[in-house]
Amino acid sequence: MSSHKRLFMCAVSDLAQGQVMLVEREEGNLAVYNVEGQFYVTDDRCSHGLASLAEGTVIGDEIECPMHFGMFKIATGEASGPPCSIPIRTYPVTIEGDQVFALVD
Repeated sequence: MSSHKRLFMCAVSDLAQGQVMLVEREEGNLAVYNVEGQFYVTDDRCSHGLASLAEGTVIGDEIECPMHFGMFKIATGEASGPPCSIPIRTYPVTIEGDQVFALVD
């Protein structure tokens, strides 16, 4: 039996290309991204500080943290720019009609 929960994140139409938004869930705050029509979900909290990545800036396929301007690859969570060195968690995403879902555990 899977321990994953399928959580509704937003409607596809809620998030323009190149944007990120915060989704507050009981399981924790998540950031949802639209990168060239592909949707991604990561933990919202930067691994370097207490900043919300949903308040950051999407630059290409990366998110820039608003606090210390470190970078992460959105698709993989890999830290890609100092001072960030610890990856952030990513979650599988499915699209059903106009709805974006993430699988979280």
